[in-house]
Amino acid sequence: MPQIEVFTGIELEFHSGIIPPPYSHMYRISLDWTSGDLTAKLDLHYTEREDLSEDEILDEGFTLHDDYSYEGPLNNVWIKAITDKVNDTKWTGKSVDDAGIILKLIDSGKVGKVKVPTSQEDWQVFGQDLIQAIYETTQKEAPLTVHYREVRSEQVRDCAITIRFSDREVVFSQEDKQRKINWEYTVQLMKLIFTPDYNYEIAKEEPGNKRGAYIECGDGLWHELGKGVVNIDPSNDVVSKIKEIFKDLLEE
Repeated sequence: MPQIEVFTGIELEFHSGIIPPPYSHMYRISLDWTSGDLTAKLDLHYTEREDLSEDEILDEGFTLHDDYSYEGPLNNVWIKAITDKVNDTKWTGKSVDDAGIILKLIDSGKVGKVKVPTSQEDWQVFGQDLIQAIYETTQKEAPLTVHYREVRSEQVRDCAITIRFSDREVVFSQEDKQRKINWEYTVQLMKLIFTPDYNYEIAKEEPGNKRGAYIECGDGLWHELGKGVVNIDPSNDVVSKIKEIFKDLLEE
């Protein structure tokens, strides 16, 4: 059982290491609730772009102004998420050499020693979640909405899931009804949704009306599951799992 830590904030630092530009980047996130409310500070910097042309950066889907800074409030719902994450984490004595994430705990304004989480991948995902929460809070980016359509015979059923990182809420919409669904459940669903291979060459701007299942992952393009969305690993039928979960959601 991990030791229960007493703290009122964290500092999170990440460096992408040897990943080449324009992808290479580093960030520092400070989160502090010493005063009761959660305040956040983010400094995100893309590195080693000096020798790249503008076209080389733009062709990879970036802009010329990807660095980002923020200092201000973040929804207090993140306090429990951060506290639980830290207290569920196992730490290692190894240092982070080239790439990875490190933490420092803050207790009443005092910054503690460096801690290195054993599960780097989990904390890197958590860091991205925090950055997305800040982007939504400042309206730099809108929440992600995934649309889904199931067509059976003559019956067409549409639904959507909107994931709001700013307040860690998920809204499921079907026709004119909405309901909130579990955050962790949705996180697992999103992992499934982005696991298969998506064939953008046959994607459509409108959902299909023939028997089948169709999904749109926030970019305006619709894919048919089983044709435009296929399993990468034949032994792991993720496509069927996605269909089954949405079927359950539609029938609740």
